[in-house]
Amino acid sequence: MSDTLVDGSCAAFAGRLAARTSVPGGGGAIAYAGALAAALGSMAGEFTIGKARYARYQDDLERMLGELAEVRERLLVLVDGDAQAFAPLAAAYALPKDDPTRADAIELATKGATKVPLQVMEETCRAIDLLEEMEEKCSAMLVADVGCGAALAEAALEGAGISVYVNTHNLRDREFADDAEGRSERMLQTFSPKAREVSKRVMARVRGRDQIG
Repeated sequence: MSDTLVDGSCAAFAGRLAARTSVPGGGGAIAYAGALAAALGSMAGEFTIGKARYARYQDDLERMLGELAEVRERLLVLVDGDAQAFAPLAAAYALPKDDPTRADAIELATKGATKVPLQVMEETCRAIDLLEEMEEKCSAMLVADVGCGAALAEAALEGAGISVYVNTHNLRDREFADDAEGRSERMLQTFSPKAREVSKRVMARVRGRDQIG
């Protein structure tokens, strides 16, 4: 098996994240957070599927579980994708400042590094849609896990947005930068509030402001 960042234990990942190394960093952490958000949605579905009380949602639960598994796997791949995208950027910045190819190398590598957080955002948006649906259709005993997933997903989405902007900030190609920033902003404006509403509704339920069950 290849030595990927997500192959080891949670403790190992956290240790590598805390170390004085460039990867994993914020980008990998937010992709992992998004994967955990999707995983919580899957857990809620797994504990619900097959229960007579929720039989009317059986087909929907099966579909959601399949889609959540896809999202989770793609986000886990992006944990390492973020690290891989950083390598050419680090190499470009390491070029001598008087190297005439340095500026173009940095520009190209920065564009590559921008694509990963945009993909993280797209997958996290899928997770948020699925968590919203899961909140409605899962067992009431699992709704708190859906709320936790929504809170994680919001953090992942916002963090990925930060990663987009830190990359586009110094790009000379403003058409590329504006397109990336526009895509990011649209996702933030639509899906951050959606995730927040899910977690707020769940918080209200578990605090007794709405009946659970």
